[in-house]
Amino acid sequence: MSMNDPLGDMLTRIRNAIGRKKDKVSTPASTLRVRVLDVLKAEGYIRDYSRVDYDNGKSELEIELKYFEGQPVIREIARVSKPGRRVYVSVKSIPQVANGLGIAILSTPKGVMADHEAREQNVGGEILCQIF
Repeated sequence: MSMNDPLGDMLTRIRNAIGRKKDKVSTPASTLRVRVLDVLKAEGYIRDYSRVDYDNGKSELEIELKYFEGQPVIREIARVSKPGRRVYVSVKSIPQVANGLGIAILSTPKGVMADHEAREQNVGGEILCQIF
C-alpha cells in the first residue's frame, strides 16, 4: 500500500505511542523524517532516535519518547501542511504556538528548523507541524 503522507504517518505513530505510554516507536526512515526528528531532539521533545538498517535495503527509525514525572513531554502534535493543502508563511506571519510554549517546525530554503530559529535567520517556508 502506498503512503500519501509519510510525515503525517510518523506523527500519528508518535501520538498513538504516547497515548499507550510506550517508551519507543518505530517508523520507516526518510530524509524529511530524520530532519524533523533532529528538531524534536534539539528542542527536547524526544529523548533520542536511531536508524536501524535491514538486509532487504529498507531502514527504520526507532524513536525514544520522553516523559517527565509520568506525563509525556509532547502533549499535542499536529500536522499543519498536508498533501492536499500546503500552508506557507512569510517570516512575519510565523505563528506562535501555545503563546511560545510550543514550537512549529518549518521546511525552509535553509533546511528544516523550529519557528524561533526561522525568525532568527529571517526565512519563511512551509509549516510542517506544531508541537506543544
